[in-house]
Amino acid sequence: MGHERRYGRRVLLKTALGGAAGLALGVPERLLAAQATPAPATVRLADDLFVVTLPGADNVVARTGGGGVILVDGASAAASDALLKAVASLPASGPVRTLFNTHWHPQQTGSNETLGKAGVPIIAHENTRLWLTTDVKWPWNGQTFKRLPKVAQPNKTFYTSATLEPGITYGYLPDCGHTDGDLYVRFETQNVLAVGDIVSLQGWPTMDYITGGWAGGIVGATQRLLTLANEQTRIVPSRGPVLSYADLKAQASMYATVYERLSTMLNKGRGPSEAVAAKPTKEFDAQMGNPDEFVRRAFESLWAYLSPDA
Repeated sequence: MGHERRYGRRVLLKTALGGAAGLALGVPERLLAAQATPAPATVRLADDLFVVTLPGADNVVARTGGGGVILVDGASAAASDALLKAVASLPASGPVRTLFNTHWHPQQTGSNETLGKAGVPIIAHENTRLWLTTDVKWPWNGQTFKRLPKVAQPNKTFYTSATLEPGITYGYLPDCGHTDGDLYVRFETQNVLAVGDIVSLQGWPTMDYITGGWAGGIVGATQRLLTLANEQTRIVPSRGPVLSYADLKAQASMYATVYERLSTMLNKGRGPSEAVAAKPTKEFDAQMGNPDEFVRRAFESLWAYLSPDA
């Protein structure tokens, strides 16, 4: 449906690279495997709610108890086995009974095939499912992401919002801040909001305008998330540390500022290189890092939304 649109291809953030250097040196594969599986970091948010992160992989939220584990995202395919072992060792763990994909990127969907083969419900927005049924190519670097096999595709999709069980709700972020399939998962009893790649204190996001994300969408999505949270809510992004409400508020303000500056340049007929040179993120770079790729992609995303004939 929405994928008939002009910006319908897709994006990706990071692809877990790793291991090739060791192979070049002739290190035995079993030793490499052991070296390539560093211990996960686990943050306890509540007695039954955890953030599990393997080095080099994205955050995964795990709710234990209640007859099984609920996962928000499944790390990359390279990290999946280690992730599932780490989840199995959590207090009151059990078999995974539900997996959410916050969006289609490989850093979130790497456990889909394993859990799909086990018959686990995989919940995602319908747009996320559609992206996972086709190959996606990023025009800025030529990187191609192959469609997932049928068993690894989300098997339970939605369009607006839904309740998994009392105390756990999830919903669509229609602003298209990162992709056009972004969702959040809300753990109401624990007052925790899992938000995927909409926000992070760990660097600028990849602006996935090929699969519907755009600079104005990040503004809308962060403002929408503020209405779902309160001063005590903990916000779990795909990358980096757990955020506070104040962190989320600061991110919303930052993206609104950047969006306004980029829109002004677009309206003056400027191009992506000129946008990068203008340093529209200058006061945020010390915290967020080098902005050049983000600014370039964010500006290009405006063409799709604000100048469709460009």
